[in-house]
Amino acid sequence: MKDTTAGPDIPTFLDRAAADAADAETLARLRSGLADAATRDGLLDVAYTVVDSPVGRLLLAATEKGLVRVAFTVQDHDKALDSLATTLSPRVLRAPKRLDAVARELDQYFSGERRTFDLPLDLSLSHGFRQLVQRHLPEIAYGRTLSYGEVARLVGNPKAVRAVGTACATNPLPVVVPCHRVLRADGTLGGYAGGPAAKSALLDLEAAA
Repeated sequence: MKDTTAGPDIPTFLDRAAADAADAETLARLRSGLADAATRDGLLDVAYTVVDSPVGRLLLAATEKGLVRVAFTVQDHDKALDSLATTLSPRVLRAPKRLDAVARELDQYFSGERRTFDLPLDLSLSHGFRQLVQRHLPEIAYGRTLSYGEVARLVGNPKAVRAVGTACATNPLPVVVPCHRVLRADGTLGGYAGGPAAKSALLDLEAAA
């Protein structure tokens, strides 16, 4: 009697694996073609991709203006994409080509070869004081840190310490806009969108350079 509980034999398994691989290649080709066509026809408002990094998988999204969102896995990539579709445009598509330069500069940063990013940024997800703070964050040099109070003074509003904390916590472009370089006055980490382990890893990376 044939053992119906057993898995497929090796030839069958290989055939299925080959079919799955072919399906994956076909799907990838179709997605790429769709992204190219949407870009060519001006129908792609937000392109995104997901890349691996030492602090986990990062969702990267860009409009035609520039990089608009970086999200850690703990922030839920699906939720981040839904928010982009609601806030910016429903025409969101996985189209890695628009993010090639971002992915390359992130690789260089995580390998210690890059200390500043040279990327066009789209800050349309932030407004008012939050955006003001986020615009100043790249002024904190690589490997250096400031307290929330020092950043408040940097932006000309020394009493706005808590608001600076909120601006850092809602930074839509973590890593690239270095809110990880802002600590509590006592030198402890404070909050971070990617979690304390990610913040520590980024600070350790820069301290080791």
